[in-house]
Amino acid sequence: MTNTYAVKIESTINDIPAKQWQQLNLNGNPFVSYSFLAALETHDCLDKWGWQPRFITLLDENQMLIAALPMYLKDNSYGEFVFDWAWADAYSRQGLRYYPKLVVAVPYTPATGPRLLTHHKHDAEQLRKGLMEAALAYAKSIQVSSLHYLFTTNEETDHLEQTGLLRRSGCQFHWQNNQYKSFDDFLSTLSSKKRKQIRKERRDVLAAELDIELLHGRDTSTEHWDVFHQFYVSTFSRKSGYATLTKDFFEALSKSMPNQVILVLAKYQGEYVAGTFNLLGEDTLYGRHWGCSQTFSGLHFELCYYQLIDYCIQHGIKRFEAGAQGEHKLSRGFLPTTTWSAHWLAHPEFSNIIAEFLQHEQKGIQDYIDVLGEHSPFKK
Repeated sequence: MTNTYAVKIESTINDIPAKQWQQLNLNGNPFVSYSFLAALETHDCLDKWGWQPRFITLLDENQMLIAALPMYLKDNSYGEFVFDWAWADAYSRQGLRYYPKLVVAVPYTPATGPRLLTHHKHDAEQLRKGLMEAALAYAKSIQVSSLHYLFTTNEETDHLEQTGLLRRSGCQFHWQNNQYKSFDDFLSTLSSKKRKQIRKERRDVLAAELDIELLHGRDTSTEHWDVFHQFYVSTFSRKSGYATLTKDFFEALSKSMPNQVILVLAKYQGEYVAGTFNLLGEDTLYGRHWGCSQTFSGLHFELCYYQLIDYCIQHGIKRFEAGAQGEHKLSRGFLPTTTWSAHWLAHPEFSNIIAEFLQHEQKGIQDYIDVLGEHSPFKK
């Protein structure tokens, strides 16, 4: 179908009909769902940290939503996980303004997913082109330094690169479910050393007499979110970061996404001592946040990895993405995986310099992934 459309920019997702947004091709990704993005806005997770919504929408002749992308105007680079602090510093040293900038992303979420959202009954290629053109036109009209698409899919990254944006690569560690029948079946594919290591870590948790609870959002209560949010905040306190997500945000998701929220909690002597927050997509489980009030040998790995790997095996989930960074994941069955972003910079000279930098960076990341591949935890 040939599309004629109007471009509209919304400063809040609340001005977009939820049902129309959900009819776009989200590929089962929970982070671009209306519930997730609206909860960030509604429950005070964005403005104070510099995320100002600027959603690009395309509307048909009946004013129905046929395409959209989640875009934010930003005056900092916090919560993006594709690091451009050095770029901002280079701009500053030359007396140039790097902020504000525009990012097409999901706040605080280093997870690959669709960014160019289109309605399945319309011409996806034309709509993707329309979204990219509208975002770039808006960036130029408000004279920002740059426009950044973060954690884009392979296909989207190709489209963005073809329009002249600079491709950037990164690396995460993802677990793949090779149709394992049980956790022991998964362990049997690992080298003897790695298998023994995991079994020891799980024995340590058993020996500590910790009780583990895995709860879907529908099974949680305010008490669960009270205690989990304390764990979440404590993690940032220890790492000198900012706990940007509110307790109300987590609790709201448990109600609006009751089957996709997964909370794993550990109890010691009747009191909760640690927990992880996770979201389930169509075929992928995403590990997002961890925190604890006491430390126990092996507990971090049990809650963040092993309980969730076991869940994926039991429920036929194809992939488990446990968040950004972390070479320690390799020995636990997570393999290096390339992630992508795409960037436009208004300043021609800086664009050329960064393009050259990204070529060297991409080669370095590929070399890094190749080296890690030589240390696979799986049997040769």
